[in-house]
Amino acid sequence: MVVERMTVDMWFDPLCPWAWLTSRWLLEVEKVRAVDVRFHVMSLSVLNEGRDLPESYRALMDDGWGPVRLAIAAEQKYGNGVLRDLYTALGTRRHPGKQEFNRDLYVAVLTELGLDPALADAAESTEYDAALRESHDAGMKPVGLDVGTPVIHAPGPTEGSQIAFFGPVVTPAPKGEAAGKLWDGVLLVAGTEGFYEIKRTRDQGPVFD
Repeated sequence: MVVERMTVDMWFDPLCPWAWLTSRWLLEVEKVRAVDVRFHVMSLSVLNEGRDLPESYRALMDDGWGPVRLAIAAEQKYGNGVLRDLYTALGTRRHPGKQEFNRDLYVAVLTELGLDPALADAAESTEYDAALRESHDAGMKPVGLDVGTPVIHAPGPTEGSQIAFFGPVVTPAPKGEAAGKLWDGVLLVAGTEGFYEIKRTRDQGPVFD
């Protein structure tokens, strides 16, 4: 029997460790469910423009323009498919690797992936900001602006419908069939009409394994 595969879209900001864990979970879901994941860029820096933020978080948002501008520049030059490997390379260095985003890291990632290292210049440029905002808005409008990343869009329970939601926030990222079962549950609750939220206090930080 041929099983029709489902295309699922995830919006990420490379800064966010929780989005990173969700993305690793989705890659596991691909292995055990008929799911193909496409990655897109949102920006916590765009999301938090004009908001009253603690000084330390404001500094993080100021630094956050670089990696999302780089990602959008690469997508503009090479197409959406480049984001999967680019996000993996950036996120692996940033999250498990504990490296800071800077020009040297960007050049190393671009070189590793066989991409034009001159794209590192985009991190300090506003050239791609219109495209960045367009990608950001496409991800965020269906879920609202009181959430961050990860955001996921998936086909809904009825023909032609779509569901969009923030999360799941999970650590460590489930693997194998555990990843598939979480996916089944997420689709079930997110596809329930009138369902908005399920949440509990986090009692541990991100676990990268």
